[in-house]
Amino acid sequence: MNQDTQHVQQITVLGATGSIGTSTLDVISQHPERYQVFALTAHSRIAELQALCLRHRPRFAVVADAAQGQRLQSDLRSAGVKTEVLSGAQGLCAVAAHPEVDAVMAAIVGAAGLESAMAAVTAGKKILLANKEALVMSGALFMRAVHEHGAQLLPIDSEHNAIFQCLPCNYAEGLAPLGVRRILLTASGGPFRNSSYAELEKVTPAQACAHPNWSMGQKISVDSATMMNKGLELIEACWLFAARPEQIEVVIHPQSVIHSLVDYVDGSMLAQLGNPDMRTPIAHAMAWPERIASGVAPLDLCALARMDFIAPDLQRFACLRLAIEAAQAGGATPIVLNAANEVAVAAFLQERIGFTQIPQLIEDVLNSAVVSQAQNLPEVFAVDQLARQHANVWLNKQSVNVGVGS
Repeated sequence: MNQDTQHVQQITVLGATGSIGTSTLDVISQHPERYQVFALTAHSRIAELQALCLRHRPRFAVVADAAQGQRLQSDLRSAGVKTEVLSGAQGLCAVAAHPEVDAVMAAIVGAAGLESAMAAVTAGKKILLANKEALVMSGALFMRAVHEHGAQLLPIDSEHNAIFQCLPCNYAEGLAPLGVRRILLTASGGPFRNSSYAELEKVTPAQACAHPNWSMGQKISVDSATMMNKGLELIEACWLFAARPEQIEVVIHPQSVIHSLVDYVDGSMLAQLGNPDMRTPIAHAMAWPERIASGVAPLDLCALARMDFIAPDLQRFACLRLAIEAAQAGGATPIVLNAANEVAVAAFLQERIGFTQIPQLIEDVLNSAVVSQAQNLPEVFAVDQLARQHANVWLNKQSVNVGVGS
């Protein structure tokens, strides 16, 4: 291996076919002298993964099950691609922790992304964290592992990346940021920020997935529409920045130009601005502490007609209230919150429940699921499964499947 090759960082992209994954690959493609794709993973979008393998020629690809893997392996071999195909959770963890990997983009949505993200941490990798559920479910365990194994954790969510850019450096040492009074998480408010409760009762999955500013997957789009996404981000921010829940405020900013702010005790307020494109935080984290081009157009301040800021309505968006309460309760409560939300969103997308029933299901599970502290990953997953069982009991108690709009 020559000297120039040694400087090319090997990147594993967990969740390569999602919006974060494809944006990451776009940034990598712009800088072939700096980055090379080592592994790509996908759960069920195998045709898309195959196309990515043909383009990027990774060392490994990972799919959900062995049968899918065998078919993909055969197709790639026929196309002359030497990519080795692995499968299952073991395959995900293997490509996250591989000795030759420099950085891991952790972009698998939901609880399914926790184990592989933790594998990257315990292997001491540079983790580009787009999977907020990893910290929602196992914040204390995750952050302790980061420090114990010398991993480098860089946030990818546009809000957390903005906060990272506005904070002093000492937070990275596990300390409360000096001089910080508040952290302000901005939220677009989603497509229904001006809708009445009566209108929310009639929301369809297609409407909930049509985000006004960002291009995201279905689950995250629904979370944005309910504002649960912002609640999960609040919990994540507590762990990332050694902050208390009461130090973090959510403010609706419909234009999605200011991605978050930090308020200091001397009256200063720092903000990070940019066009709503995930390639900006991805490029920032990939190159940190340097800066590289992301392909995102510069923000035209003169073209901005206005920037609005509105306090969120916690009655209309009960999911945000529930997440704030879970952050304040701490312990295993955020695990229950996340599991119940994943079941509720899936049921809504299947048109088994209505949009306003999502927080109803979550609150019922939070009130009925008796859980203990989770001291390790097996206990985290045990709480997660128990909460999902409670959520499915709630669904099964419904006398009829509730069609959207009924």
